[in-house]
Amino acid sequence: MTTDVTDLHEEFGGERLPPGQRETERFPVLSKSGTPGWNPATWEFEVWGAVDEPLSYTYDEFTDLPAETQVQDFHCVTGWSKFDCEFAGVTFPELAGRAGVDDDAVHVMFHALDGYTTNLPLDDCTREEVLFVYEYDGDPLPEDHGGPLRVVTPHKYAYKGAKWVTGVEFLTEAERGYWEKRGYSNTANPWQEERYS
Repeated sequence: MTTDVTDLHEEFGGERLPPGQRETERFPVLSKSGTPGWNPATWEFEVWGAVDEPLSYTYDEFTDLPAETQVQDFHCVTGWSKFDCEFAGVTFPELAGRAGVDDDAVHVMFHALDGYTTNLPLDDCTREEVLFVYEYDGDPLPEDHGGPLRVVTPHKYAYKGAKWVTGVEFLTEAERGYWEKRGYSNTANPWQEERYS
């Protein structure tokens, strides 16, 4: 079953195309430093920090977890939006439930193969639309789009969704990620045009 969440903008009081964005049929590729390589035999995804049960998965173990397919919109901070992306993967609440999040956890840091990090308040992550994606439009997620695994955050600009994600750290205090330290918005709401801090 596929869930359509493209009406998510209504929750934020905005039009489907956020202000300052242009719709594109293409899916441009942007990253901080090119596409890192990965080895399916050694790749690992980890959950750690303020949790009851730290987790570690191989790629096959991760893709065996309960999964969802969702149709989402994707908003890049550079000004383009792609509608109706079909993503399949594991929801953030599914992973959080398996790890058992501590009561004092307030923030999340996503970690990636290329050293990239990005942060969000825990409340912004505990949504079914926050997906750890390994398929796009029915095919394995292309490496230049973050394969084998990326996060998608359709209620935020896309830099909040780490490509090549390898782990999630639950934090008891807020920290800033790679772009957030470099002047990008910490909140990243597309309907408020929160691009830069």
